[in-house]
Amino acid sequence: MKFKSQKIAYHFFALSMILLILQIIYGFILGFAHMGYDGLHELIAFNTAVTTHKNLLVVWILSGFMGAAYFIIPDEADNELFSVPLAKLQFWSFAIVGVVAVAGFHVGWWEGRKFLEIPRPLDWLVALNVILFLVIILLTQIKGRKSSTTSWVLIMGLVFAALLYLPGMIYFDNISVDSFFRWWVVHLWVEGVWELIMGGILAYLLIKITGVDREVIEKWLYVVVGLTFISGILGTGHHYYYTGGPNYWLMIGGIFSALEPLAFLGMTVFAVQMYRKGNKKHPNKLALYWTLSTAIVSFLGAGLLGLAHTLPQVNLYTHGTLVTAMHGHLAFWGAYASLVLAIISYSMPLMTGRKIFDNRNGNLAFWCSNIGMIAMTTAFAAAGVAQVYLERIAGYDFMTTAIEIQPHFFVLILAATLFTIGILFFISNFLKFGRPTDEEMREEEEFEALNTAA
Repeated sequence: MKFKSQKIAYHFFALSMILLILQIIYGFILGFAHMGYDGLHELIAFNTAVTTHKNLLVVWILSGFMGAAYFIIPDEADNELFSVPLAKLQFWSFAIVGVVAVAGFHVGWWEGRKFLEIPRPLDWLVALNVILFLVIILLTQIKGRKSSTTSWVLIMGLVFAALLYLPGMIYFDNISVDSFFRWWVVHLWVEGVWELIMGGILAYLLIKITGVDREVIEKWLYVVVGLTFISGILGTGHHYYYTGGPNYWLMIGGIFSALEPLAFLGMTVFAVQMYRKGNKKHPNKLALYWTLSTAIVSFLGAGLLGLAHTLPQVNLYTHGTLVTAMHGHLAFWGAYASLVLAIISYSMPLMTGRKIFDNRNGNLAFWCSNIGMIAMTTAFAAAGVAQVYLERIAGYDFMTTAIEIQPHFFVLILAATLFTIGILFFISNFLKFGRPTDEEMREEEEFEALNTAA
């Protein structure tokens, strides 16, 4: 680690771990409710649990992205962070807004728009918080002694993510028009600009871990960015099939949805090729595992499973069913959750000086969480296909179908338990590192293994 100010990332990573645990708790509440055990309904209604579960996901991943930026940009710019006090202010204001939002959901204070439920007053506070964050990051880069494609791709992803939050703050009386602009936020985040953030962080990790020449990796990064823009923007059309929009979205959405897996395939090939070219002696095997799994699992979850139900002929039947949950869980886990865990695994030894690179808990965390998530995805797939057949083909009503598919949620909860065990192992490792110290690992120690002859 080059600069002491990079340690501010720890605060954001710690917040991510807390929010991840809360998200899992609400996931179990939902799983048991789907089985018919909704004993907490009077305290936490089902729609409240759904909203909280989804929004905690968004907030803990955003917190991870912010921490990653505070760690990466000073390193890439070769400059201390512009202002640590301002970064701490931004952290605490971000955390407080998140806590208030979650508490508000439990008393009915929300907008009721999926993924954009945060009430309007908090929207403005989020916007101000993100502006402060971007000012800190941009001034760090501008005042830096160096500049790189990796850092600017990451920064542009963060800037565009902030800009695309604004359409979700516009009020429309017409629900079809509102849905049209809501997807500018939701889709163009997760299948657009978040992929730029993913590409920037992934490139940084591969440069550091594999030792492959920066120029080679950043050439691949251009390819990934190009594929993201080619497919992701018009791929938004698959959300407009049945929302009251023009018929031409059926063709546009269908064609560009078929192209969307290319960006994730590009990232997979990119990561695997860099690993094959690189020196395999870097000691931080856990960071390497999480980095490679990000590329591979995101292709499976976001790419292939997304393609499986976004073509209009298929989406006619699967829209609004558990097939979407199948895709969503593995996509978010592979593309963004695993990425945050990768940068945490890489940066924590450097910030604390504790060389926990390849221990038992870390390996159990990786395998239990990944196997658990794949099993959860399989359970969602079985429940979703059954739901599609019973509801959309056989004509059963919603509640009858819900009762018939309850056994699948027993399997889901078993899988979620394995996943949770993996996350608890990861958090135990995170706690073992402790807080950042003044005895952080020097950069030459980080590259010691890479500089060793094969």
